[in-house]
Amino acid sequence: MMQSSPPGVTTTTTVTTSNTNVQTNIRYDPDYIKTIPGMLKCAQIILNLLVFLCVTFSVYSYLGQLSFMSFICGLGFWCTGIMLGFYVFHVIEKFYHIPWLKIEMFFCGIWTIFLMIGSTISFAYLTHASVFGVVGFFGYLNMVAYGYDGFLKFKGVQNGEIAQGERVVSKTTNPNSVPPAY
Repeated sequence: MMQSSPPGVTTTTTVTTSNTNVQTNIRYDPDYIKTIPGMLKCAQIILNLLVFLCVTFSVYSYLGQLSFMSFICGLGFWCTGIMLGFYVFHVIEKFYHIPWLKIEMFFCGIWTIFLMIGSTISFAYLTHASVFGVVGFFGYLNMVAYGYDGFLKFKGVQNGEIAQGERVVSKTTNPNSVPPAY
């Protein structure tokens, strides 16, 4: 037995289709560095290296406050550098089934918190030497870069985007109107 809608009721049918277009070959693409996420990654790498070198060449590098920043920025340098390499060579696009945006969003969020803690601790010891102020300043700049990158990743996850390649989502709405029966 076929069910029908009550008289005068309009039903709407929505069909959502998603099409993912990726190229799975590994290739060199220097244009990624010209995008906002690419520039953010370059800035993060430079700031991580700068903080790491400031701590390493300081006479206070043995102190726990600076050792924490050295560890965080050293690890951030390598992780961000590897991710930049993955994007430039389209390794991310090759393995598009992996939720790269979520992984990066969590990494950026954690690194934002670590840099905030380390920079705040560094500024707390500013009276001991100026290196604490330099490390804290560049740490806060790096924190902003990671925070903004994490925000962009969050927006991408919300919109259902993939990290590299193209996902086209289209919605088709078809209103079905049933005329009232008199």
